Amino acid sequence: MQMQSLEAAILRTVLYADVFNFPMTTAEIHHYLITEHPVSLEAIQSALQNSSWLKQHLQHIDNYIVYSGRSELVPIRDARESASQQLWPQAIKWGRWLAALPFVRMVALTGALAVRNAADGDDDLDYILVTSAGRVWLARAFAIAVVRIGHFRGVKICPNYVLAETALLQSRRDIFLAHEVSQMVPLYGQDLYRRFREENDWVYQQLPNAIDPFFTEPEYSLNISGKVKRVLEMVCGNVVGDWLEQWEYQRKLRRFATDLKTPHSSAQIDDTQVKGHFNDHGHPILNKYHQRLRDCGLEQEVLSLTGD
Repeated sequence: MQMQSLEAAILRTVLYADVFNFPMTTAEIHHYLITEHPVSLEAIQSALQNSSWLKQHLQHIDNYIVYSGRSELVPIRDARESASQQLWPQAIKWGRWLAALPFVRMVALTGALAVRNAADGDDDLDYILVTSAGRVWLARAFAIAVVRIGHFRGVKICPNYVLAETALLQSRRDIFLAHEVSQMVPLYGQDLYRRFREENDWVYQQLPNAIDPFFTEPEYSLNISGKVKRVLEMVCGNVVGDWLEQWEYQRKLRRFATDLKTPHSSAQIDDTQVKGHFNDHGHPILNKYHQRLRDCGLEQEVLSLTGD
């Protein structure tokens, strides 16, 4: 990669993070570099140190790199890092509860906390769950029970995306979803997580350095909970479970019918997935990102991102 294209890649990476008020470290810029081909950390360090063009657009403050004129984001990043450190143990604990549920095969932490950018100590704990085929809705029903337990304890648990292990390929393929996929922190089901990443290898065309999670957590044994899980799966794994699955699916389909018609919904609900994003954040974020690219004279970058 020539210096000029590398400089543009670094700037658009920082600009994307700027939408989230998120100053980046050099390691984060390297990991989430928005480009077509892998780039070494050394090349990025050299560009940041030597490029006069980048120095016109970026500031180095403490250990962070921030878009010029946005120095106020550094104390915000420090505060959010502190809040994330407080929330992280809770996220692991509740992730274990979710992993212990019948038919759940993978649990990964997503959202702001996955990149240590939680707004405060009461921010949501967002998860993606992958389930056995034909048991998406039953697994989600069990997960909602955990959500309610968390609510009584003052914890906001949000399993926003539940999908079957036979439906891992994502149809949406913009930079927003590429980030969501690459930022996931797998807590349970590492093999299935690797399958998820392999089936969505289109992500590497936009974030080629983000091969592995930036943050990792060791997988844990379910122990006693694993025994309960197996018993419940035996009870709900036959024709009775099939009937319950369809009953819950049809019940929720009627419940969500109106929400699915809202103008900004990106929800996907069928017998293989429950993506309850009725107020899509992706498109507003992309609009803000594209505007930042235009402001920096990167109009061609906008054209390539939108496919025009």
